[in-house]
Amino acid sequence: MEKKKLDVNSIIGFALIFGILVYMMYTNQPSAEEVAEQEKAKQEQVEAEKQAVKQNETVVTTADDFSTGNAQDSTQLVALKNKLGSFAYSATLPSATSNETEVNTEVLDLKFSNKGGYLSEVKLKEFVDYDSIPIYLIKDANTNFNINFGTSDSRILNTKDLYFEPTVTKNGENTVVSMKLKVSDQQFLEYRYEIQPNNYMVDFTIRSQGLSNVINSTQPINLNWQLDTYRHDKSISYENRYTRLTYQYNGSKIDKLSPTGEDEEIESDVNWLSYRQHFFSSILISKTPLKSVQLNSTDLVENEDIDTVFTKSYQAKFALETTAGELNQNLGFYFGPTDNKVLQKYDIGLEDSIPFGWGIFGWINRYVFVPLFAFLAGFLPYGVAIIVMTILIKFLLSFVQYKQFLSQAKLKVLKPELDAIREKHKDNKMKAQQETMALQNKAGASPLSGCLPALIQLPVFYALFQFFPSAFDLRQKSFLWADDLSSYDVVADLPFTIPFYGDHVSLFPILASIAIFFYMKMTTGQQMASQPTQEGMPDMAKLMKYMIYLSPLMMLFFFNNYASGLSLYYFISNLISIGIMLVIKNYILDEDKIHAQIQVNKKKPKKQNKFQKKMADMMEQAEQQKQAQEKRKK
Repeated sequence: MEKKKLDVNSIIGFALIFGILVYMMYTNQPSAEEVAEQEKAKQEQVEAEKQAVKQNETVVTTADDFSTGNAQDSTQLVALKNKLGSFAYSATLPSATSNETEVNTEVLDLKFSNKGGYLSEVKLKEFVDYDSIPIYLIKDANTNFNINFGTSDSRILNTKDLYFEPTVTKNGENTVVSMKLKVSDQQFLEYRYEIQPNNYMVDFTIRSQGLSNVINSTQPINLNWQLDTYRHDKSISYENRYTRLTYQYNGSKIDKLSPTGEDEEIESDVNWLSYRQHFFSSILISKTPLKSVQLNSTDLVENEDIDTVFTKSYQAKFALETTAGELNQNLGFYFGPTDNKVLQKYDIGLEDSIPFGWGIFGWINRYVFVPLFAFLAGFLPYGVAIIVMTILIKFLLSFVQYKQFLSQAKLKVLKPELDAIREKHKDNKMKAQQETMALQNKAGASPLSGCLPALIQLPVFYALFQFFPSAFDLRQKSFLWADDLSSYDVVADLPFTIPFYGDHVSLFPILASIAIFFYMKMTTGQQMASQPTQEGMPDMAKLMKYMIYLSPLMMLFFFNNYASGLSLYYFISNLISIGIMLVIKNYILDEDKIHAQIQVNKKKPKKQNKFQKKMADMMEQAEQQKQAQEKRKK
């Protein structure tokens, strides 16, 4: 937790403000006559308020008022009925208090409030946060669960203000909590919760009995669920980046609200909506698609440098449907980890709420990296599993790196000839470009052959960038000096905060930055050596030289507050890339052999493909047009 300190400027500022306040209080003191008049006015106001209370205090909210005789029975009951109508009956029952009903399972501790009938506390028993405090998804009134409805006698009521009668029963091994908002013993609105042992899912049904003439079904009956999400991770900025409202709609489509600022959306045919808190989620599931849902997300982290209790405020609002004037809505709640293998068990697509990436990136994560890492972590320490997984990935992509390096080596061998062509046609760039392409085509050394292998690697790199922040298995797993691979490692605490960097030093990002520096120095040098000399090259060389230093520096700042598991991956990945390049350069590629092979290729007739032929034709036409223009000028 961050220690807050006052600097000298703050102390001086507070002293000045205090002095000004003292001066103002002294100069604005009322006279003795004014004080007497104020006291008299206060006494008159108190007497008036007492009289108003005696005349208007007729509302009773609990059964205790009736049983103890504190109520003026008939008068207060009439006032209560005037306020609540038919639902006044619920306020006269013994359950009309703010007591809670508690149910415990192997994985959940749940509390249900009599007032409002909703889940007032949800504790995940198997997990703790970064400070060893138990994980609570709902606690201390951070949620608002309410049904707003009209009555046949023109009242507008909210279930959050009304008292439910709790009943706990058993249905086989399951525990059933029934919360009934009663009009009479046979007429009620019921919240029915069914809790299974060792399960994060809670079946939830909203139904009514005998209320078709009590609830006005011609008006919208709106359910509103609002939740402020607690902070659970050490790095609030990192956690907040992956805390988002995600939902499934129109069968299997997935969308999400913005992780920053305030975002709102109205969506139709919603199957479920997830209040994701990075590694933990509160999910509302509907057995039948909700026709229209209004979703809202607000970022509550205004300053990431100070301690914050909450990260996001989520809200969902939708109308409940009635049949013959009665409610019967089958829903469900999931309160648990945002863990792929746990969410998959429910077979309703909840695992899609995990941000594995879109399109091919998500596909690579789900079907390659997630099962691969799960297999390795099954018998290896998690840090070692990351290293082994990185080695396997780099080994599979080594042929791509070889193709890329081979292309650069061929261009390096051709560089003297390419420079000669440019010098020969320095006054005719179009002609120089034609002969350059022709030579590269004959030698089989097109620059595109070096770009394409690099493009093949991009989906893999991006998929892994999405994988590590979402890997629940890394949470609170240690490796070497890192206490938690899902959060940043700390080797030194700073007595001050560096903008964009933080108040600590993480070692894995430093190692990754060093590895990136040497890798870029090697690749940039090879690339510059293979490029033909041309106008503008000195500026380009200077820019690439700056990038050698800028990229590692950006890595250092960007990843200092990121998961140490991700920095470990980048460190090992770049280390292996350096090793592969050294092996290819010193033991596999022979520039003399490459040069000899190029000379052989140049003598062979080379058939152009359609793209090359089209490019050559276009350049030929451009050259002819240029020559024609020059003739007309003459």
